[in-house]
Formats: sequence, structure tokens, C-alpha cells
Amino acid sequence: MARYTDAVCRQCRREGQKLFLKGDRCYSGKCGVTRRAYAPGQHGQSRKKPSEYGIQLREKQKARRFYGVLESQFEKYFDMANKQKGVTGENLLRILESRLDNVVYRLGFAMSRREARQMVTHRHFNVNGRCVNIPSYLLKAGDVVELRPNAKQKERFKSTLEGNASRPMPRWLDLDRDAYSAKIVALPTREEIDLPIEEHLIVELYSK
Repeated sequence: MARYTDAVCRQCRREGQKLFLKGDRCYSGKCGVTRRAYAPGQHGQSRKKPSEYGIQLREKQKARRFYGVLESQFEKYFDMANKQKGVTGENLLRILESRLDNVVYRLGFAMSRREARQMVTHRHFNVNGRCVNIPSYLLKAGDVVELRPNAKQKERFKSTLEGNASRPMPRWLDLDRDAYSAKIVALPTREEIDLPIEEHLIVELYSK
């Protein structure tokens, strides 16, 4: 599957805020947004005021980049959310949050969603006792995610989990640090998703 391979700091600069795509670097003085707080490219410092469509498009792009999802996949998730009961925008964010790579990141096993995606593809995690190496695998309430036995012996995972101990743990996840496993208590509500995304703008964009 195709994947964005250019400098990810350009994505943060284009959206005008930190998307936390590079882990520790995003919290340091080397962060691209901190060093150059304007959009990339030769016209980055002279962009005009965006139109209504431009604002909606930027919100969609920001959501895509937070979760590392390509355009076609994002459209698929929107169609899924639109067919579900409830508010479409909230359904969309709930689907994105339930991706396996996002859950691995939320649990603190990785410093970024990009790193979590790599861990999943390298077959380091089981879901309900079976190895799953698909980052876009959608979890549901009651599922159990855990490190595979051979991965539990690696110092990398222990140190990363300990280093992320101060990161707030979502209420919809129940982590057992000693067992390196977690249970999906329930899918998150909108109030439990802390990303600065105005999902109603995305719905308006796709409704045109």
C-alpha cells in the first residue's frame, strides 16, 4: 500500500500546528513548527486568507495526517461513519481511534502513530490471542491487545512504556502494564478524543 515518505515536519507546518508525528522531536526545540512557523514552499509566508472550502479541506487533511491515513481510506471511513447511527463526524473519529496502530500509540507502546504502525506490521502484537499485522485493523469493545511473548523480552518496549507512563491514559482503555496487555473497555465518546479536530467541517466538505 502507498505511504507518505517525505519529511513529516512539512505536514505539521502546512497545518500550522504540531501533529506529533515524530515522537520526542516534537517536544524539543528541533520541531519544524517551532523553528519555522509558516507553511512550506516558496510561497509559504505569503498565503492568502483561505476560503470556506479551503478551511474545510484543511480540517480534513489535518485529521488524515493525525492518524496517518491516505485519501481513499479516509473516504472509506467516512462512508462507514455516514451509514452508522448517530452523528457522522463523531462516528468518523471513533472509527479512526479504533485502528490498531492508534490504540498501540494510545497505550504508550510507541512514541508516535508512525512508530506504532511499524510495530504492528513487524508482528509484535496479538489481538484476542492471534497475531495481527494490519495497522488499519478496527478494534471493538471487549478486544484484548497484547505484546507477543518474544516482544515482551525486548528492552525497547519496556523503556518506551515506562517513558510514556506520565501520558494520560484514555478511559476507554484498560492497560495492564505488568502483562503488557490492554482491554478495549468501550469505543471512545467524542469527549474522550482529545485531538483538536472540528469534525463538522469534514462532514460539510463531503456533503457538497
